[in-house]
Amino acid sequence: MSEPLSYASAGVDIEAGDRAVELMKTSVKRTSRSEVLGGLGGFAGLFQLDLSRYPQPVLATSTDGVGTKLVLAQQLDRHDTIGIDLVAMVIDDLVVVGAEPLFMTDYIATGKVVPEKIAQIVGGIAEGCVQAGCALVGGETAEHPGVMGRDAYDISGAGTGVVNADAMLGADRIEAGDVLLALGSSGVHSNGYSLVRHVLATAGLALSDTPDELSGRTLGDELLTPTRIYAQDCLALLAEDGVRGVHAFSHITGGGLAGNLTRVLPAGLDAVVDRSTWTPQPVFQLLARAGGVARDQLEPAFNLGVGMIAVLPATHADSALAELARRDVPSWRLGEVRAGSGQVQMTGDYAACAF
Repeated sequence: MSEPLSYASAGVDIEAGDRAVELMKTSVKRTSRSEVLGGLGGFAGLFQLDLSRYPQPVLATSTDGVGTKLVLAQQLDRHDTIGIDLVAMVIDDLVVVGAEPLFMTDYIATGKVVPEKIAQIVGGIAEGCVQAGCALVGGETAEHPGVMGRDAYDISGAGTGVVNADAMLGADRIEAGDVLLALGSSGVHSNGYSLVRHVLATAGLALSDTPDELSGRTLGDELLTPTRIYAQDCLALLAEDGVRGVHAFSHITGGGLAGNLTRVLPAGLDAVVDRSTWTPQPVFQLLARAGGVARDQLEPAFNLGVGMIAVLPATHADSALAELARRDVPSWRLGEVRAGSGQVQMTGDYAACAF
C-alpha cells in the first residue's frame, strides 16, 4: 500500500463531527432549564430534580424514532423539521401518564457526516424541545460508512419526565360517563408513512405534485408538516384541576385512534367514538382516493385528524375546551365512556368525507 490506512480513509471524518457539534451548540442552548448541570461535551447529561415540586417522584421514560418519514425528508433534502417529529413521538408519550417532560437525548446515524445537515436536524430537535418545555441534554452522532448510503441517516431519541405518585393518570381513574375530547392533529404526523409511500408509488404521485385536495400545496410540503407537540397543552389542562379534571390521555400514534385509546381503558369500560364529530384533513382523503385505501385500512395506520385524546369528567369538558381554544389547539367532543369490556367502539361516518 502506498499510504498507511487511517480512520479518514475508512470513511469517518472526526473533524466533521467536531464541526457539527460546534454548529449545534446554539440550538441546544435554547432548550436549557435551570435544573441542567454542565453543557455539551460530557459523557452524560446531568439534571438535578427539584424535590420541592416532586416530593413523591416517579420517573417516566420513552424512546422512539420517526419511521420512514425520514425517507421523504431525504428525498426533498429538507432536514430542519424532522427533529420536531422526533420530540413529539417521544415526549407526548410521557405526558400521557401526567408526567412533566424534563430532558431528552438524541442519536443520529448517518453514512457521511455533513456538519450543516446534522446541525439542521439537531436544530429541529431543539425546536421541538422548546415547544415541549424540556431540555436537550446530550446526544450522539455516528458515522457508518459502507453500511449506510452517504446521504442516508436515521434518528432516534429518549426522553425522561417526572410525576408525583399520587398524580399519575391512567385507566384506574377512568369512570363511566367520562367524556372524550379530541385534540386535533397537524396532519399525518409521523406514523403510517410506509403506507403513504406505497400509495405515492402505486398512484404515480410525486412530492412536487399539487393535488386538488391540497389547494395548491405540494405533497412534499404537506407530508413534511411537523407533528403537533401536545405536552404543554396537556400540562395546562392538568394545571387547572389535576387528576380531578383529567383522568387519562391517549397519544394517537401507530395503531390509530382505536388501537391507542384501548391502551388506557379499564377492563369494564368501553370508549364510544363518534366519527361524525369531525372531518379528516384533505391529505387523508387524498391518500384514500389515490390509493383506493378502505376505511378499515386507514384507521389503524393514521391518526385521521386526532393526535391526542383527553378523558375527563363531563363537568370539566367545557372548561378544558375553552383552555385548548385559548392555546389555539383544535378540539371537540369526540365521544364518551360507557360500561363495557375495555373496547373502543367506532360509530357513525366521518362528516363530509368520502371514506
